[in-house]
Amino acid sequence: MLNRYRVEKPYRGFESLPLRVVWTKRDERSILSSLLLFPLPPSPIPLPSNLTPPSTLYPLPLSTPRLRFAPSPTGYLHVGGARTALFNWLYARKYGGQFLLRIEDTDKARSTDESERAIFEGLRWLGLDWDDEVVHQGANLERHQRDVERLLAANAAYRCFCTPDDLEQRRKEAEARKESFKYDRRCDRLTADDVQRRVRAGDPFAVRFRVPDGETRWDDLVHGDIGFPNKDIEDFVVLRSDGTPIYNLAVVSDDIAMRITLVMRGDDHISNTPKQILLYRALGAALPQFAHVPMIHGLDGKKLSKRHGATAVGDYRHQGILPSAMVNFLALLGWSPGGDREVMTLDEMVQLFSTDGLQKKAAVFDPKKLEWMNGQHLSRTPAIALEPVVTPLMLEAGISSPDELARRRDWYLSLVDLLKVRARTVGDIVRQAAPYFAGDIAYEDQAVRQHWKDVTAALEILRATRERLSTIDAWTPDAMESALRELAERRGVAAGKIFQPLRVAITGMSVSPGIFEVLVAMGRDLALRRLDDAIAWLSMGGSDKNA
Repeated sequence: MLNRYRVEKPYRGFESLPLRVVWTKRDERSILSSLLLFPLPPSPIPLPSNLTPPSTLYPLPLSTPRLRFAPSPTGYLHVGGARTALFNWLYARKYGGQFLLRIEDTDKARSTDESERAIFEGLRWLGLDWDDEVVHQGANLERHQRDVERLLAANAAYRCFCTPDDLEQRRKEAEARKESFKYDRRCDRLTADDVQRRVRAGDPFAVRFRVPDGETRWDDLVHGDIGFPNKDIEDFVVLRSDGTPIYNLAVVSDDIAMRITLVMRGDDHISNTPKQILLYRALGAALPQFAHVPMIHGLDGKKLSKRHGATAVGDYRHQGILPSAMVNFLALLGWSPGGDREVMTLDEMVQLFSTDGLQKKAAVFDPKKLEWMNGQHLSRTPAIALEPVVTPLMLEAGISSPDELARRRDWYLSLVDLLKVRARTVGDIVRQAAPYFAGDIAYEDQAVRQHWKDVTAALEILRATRERLSTIDAWTPDAMESALRELAERRGVAAGKIFQPLRVAITGMSVSPGIFEVLVAMGRDLALRRLDDAIAWLSMGGSDKNA
C-alpha cells in the first residue's frame, strides 16, 4: 500500500529514475479504502490537498528520447516483439536517447520466470542492451491505484456496479436486436448517495473512465494523422473490482512515470491509443509521440504464428542463425534504409535508421530470405568470430575433440573460412567440415547417381586419379591441378569428368569449395585414404555409406 514515510522514497521498480513523491501521515488510509469511500462529485473539483497534482507527480518529458520495450513474460521472445524492441533500440541509439525495458507481469497466472529469462537472453543475443534497471509493472500497483483515485477525484471516472452477468445479458440482448453492444453509462447516472450506499454495503465495483465528447487525434510517425470519434469509444474499465488495473491504465501510468517520449509498437495497438491519450490528458501529463509499425505476416499473408514455423527468436539461434543476420533481417521487416541496401551491421543500422523509413504495409517473414541473409553474414564474419558458435556443434556432432581443435587451431580456423562461403547456417559449416576430419563419411545419394552412375567408369577414373595424386611431390593447388588436367587430357575427357568423381570420393558431396582447396585443406594422407575408401565402396557394389 502507500509508502508512509515522511522522507523521500522512490517508486518501487523505478529506483534509477529521479522521480520522487513525499507521503505523510495524512495518507494512512489505504488506496483501496480511498477508492471505496471517496465520494463521487457531481462535477469536476480540485484535487484534495493530500494528493499530489498530476503536473507535479508527472514532469514534462525530457528532451532526451526515452523509449521502452514492454513484453509480457508469458512466453518466449517472439519475432514480432524482437522487431519492435529493435526499432526502439535503433531510434534511442541513433538520437542519443535511452532504451528502457519494462516487464508487464501483471498477469501473475501466466507470467513465469523462465519466460522472463528467455526475453533477457533473446535481447542480449541480438545485441540489444538496455539502460537503467528493468522495471516490473507488477511492482507499481500502488501507483496505478493512486492514478485511478485521481481520475475519480477529477470526475474523469466513476464506479460501475454492473456485474459480469449483467453485462453479458445486455450484450446478448443487443445481439438479438442486431446491434453492437456499448456500455450505456447507467452507473454514471447514479446519485452520490446511491454510490455511497452501495459502497458501504460492500457491493463490488469496477472503475470506468468517462470518455468525453469530441474526437481523439494524433500525428503518428508511421501512419500520419489518425483520429477516432470519441462516440465510438465506450466508457472503458480502468480498474477491476479486485483492485487490479486494466492494461491501458497500467501502461499509461508506467509510461508517464518512466518519462517515455516515444511509444513505438505494433499497429495492432492503434485501437488502444485513443484510450491512452485520453488517460494522459485526464492525468495532466504531456503526451509522448506514437509510432505504430506494421504487423509481420507469413508467406500466406496471414499474421505470423506457430503454423508458419518457428516464431521464437531462440529457435533461430538453435537453427544456426547468427545474431547479426537475425537483427539485420528483423530490421528490414517494416523498415527500409533507402536504395537497395540490405546487408548491414548493427552499427550501420544505427547510422541509417530513421522513422521516415518505417513502412505502413505489413511485412512478410520469408524463411528463405533469412537463410540467405545468414549466408551473407557468415561469409562476412571472420573465422575467429565464428569459432565460439561452430565449435560446440562440431563437438556435439562428434566430428572432432577439444584437444584436436586446440592443437590444430590455425588449420581449423582456415577450414572455417573456406567453408563459410557456401553455408547458409552454422550447421552447414559443421556438415561440410566432417570430411576433413578422420571419421568415415557417407555419400550423398544424388551425388552418387549423378557422378558415379557408371560404376565401372567411375572406378577407372578414381583409380587413375589416386595413382596420379600419390606421385605428386608437392601437395599444392598448382601441382595437383596440372597433374589432374594432364590426366584428363590423356584420357580424352573434360577435366570436370575427373574433378567431380573425385569431389564425391573425398567429401561425399557434389558441391564443395574448389577441389584443389579441398585437397590442400584435407591433406595428402586423408585425401588418399578417402579415395581408397571410395574405390573399395564402389568395388563392393556400394552399400552402408549412403547419406
